[in-house]
Amino acid sequence: MAKEKKGRAIALLPIVVFLVIFLGTGFITGDFNSMPAIVGFLIALFVAFLQDRSHNFNEKIHIIATGVGEDNIITMCLIFLAAGGFSGAVTAAGGVDSVVNLGLSVLPSGAAVVGLFIIGCFISVSMGTSMGTIAALAPIAVGISEKTGYEMPVCIGAVMCGAMFGDNLSMISDTTIAAVKTQGCEMKDKFKENFIIVLPAAILTIIIFFVLTSDIQYEASGDMSYSIWKVLPYLVVLIGALIGFNVFLVLAAGIVLSLIVGVASGSIGLAEIFKVVASGADGSGGIMGMYDITVISIVVACIVSLVKEMGGIQFLLTSIKSRIKGKKGGELGIALLAVLVDMCTANNTVAIVMAGPIAKEISDEYGISPRRSASLLDMFTSVGQGLIPYGAQLLSAASLTRTTPYEIIPYCIYPMLMAVSGVVFILFIKNRKAPNIKGEGENL
Repeated sequence: MAKEKKGRAIALLPIVVFLVIFLGTGFITGDFNSMPAIVGFLIALFVAFLQDRSHNFNEKIHIIATGVGEDNIITMCLIFLAAGGFSGAVTAAGGVDSVVNLGLSVLPSGAAVVGLFIIGCFISVSMGTSMGTIAALAPIAVGISEKTGYEMPVCIGAVMCGAMFGDNLSMISDTTIAAVKTQGCEMKDKFKENFIIVLPAAILTIIIFFVLTSDIQYEASGDMSYSIWKVLPYLVVLIGALIGFNVFLVLAAGIVLSLIVGVASGSIGLAEIFKVVASGADGSGGIMGMYDITVISIVVACIVSLVKEMGGIQFLLTSIKSRIKGKKGGELGIALLAVLVDMCTANNTVAIVMAGPIAKEISDEYGISPRRSASLLDMFTSVGQGLIPYGAQLLSAASLTRTTPYEIIPYCIYPMLMAVSGVVFILFIKNRKAPNIKGEGENL
């Protein structure tokens, strides 16, 4: 058996440096755009290279290359590019305008933002990816904001909330799969446990969004025409997700259909079909619009690889485990572990994979059912991922709507309430024992 790597608090220095530079610059200047995230991450990566003295330069390159080459990182980057392509094509084809006009024609006044959240929940549960949901709904959020007068951060905040709902609950989400596999339970058991915990948060989120936007009454004005044909790409994406198709196939089908509809309706010239996929109708979207977030994800993976190699992640794992007392303490420990590791990795799937084995030890030692520990792992990594300004979801949402993560975070109501609901269940709701906890994971 390989010797366990010793945890070292100082190994977290690159992450601390990034947070100090990135957040500090924003507070000092009053402009959180004054320090581009990629610059802050490159400085942190430089610090990590200097700090790791146990490997030569070539060995460090191998370590970060291995980290970047992990399945989750490559998958995430490809989803970014596919989502950007779909966003560019469907917007150029007029699909966004048609969906917005259709929605505003059907929804009662004051319910558009609530509708964004509910639709986001539905799509994200179906697709199993928060990134795909954000890519599909962000352009619609922009259109609703422009036509109703709702502030852009409120609209995209509703999309973020819906996206994180499904990221946590979907049966085909990689976070759900990782949580279930590491804790040894069945997906249906984890879903039931998880859904009960987050349902109050979802209901309260609907109420809060309704109250926040109830004082803004709008009347659909101007050109409110829509074409069902232009809405078709969105319907295909949604239905494909419901059937359970792979997210790449769904987005690819959405791109192709958007181009066909755009060309047939005259919205896209035949010579422009590749251009709109690459850069959108205005030259600032499409695949090229996702380059920044893709590069950031690669650099973050490099930093995490070195931090992990130096024992930073292991320090968090062992520190939390050593301070746990009792069953409630064990559940709180799993929750804290999930949030902290996610903050360090900026990837909730990676965080679950890293924290999973320790969470399993904690649940076994204190009699916590596997479905409860899997739910807590998935929930609290989603809490962190939905609120950290350098996470892929917020960066993508900001990029697609030309806002900043800091403008959106106050309206990421669901992740905040999910944390509150999770803590309330840990402290006051008794953990139900599964009929056969020992064998819960046998049918995986």
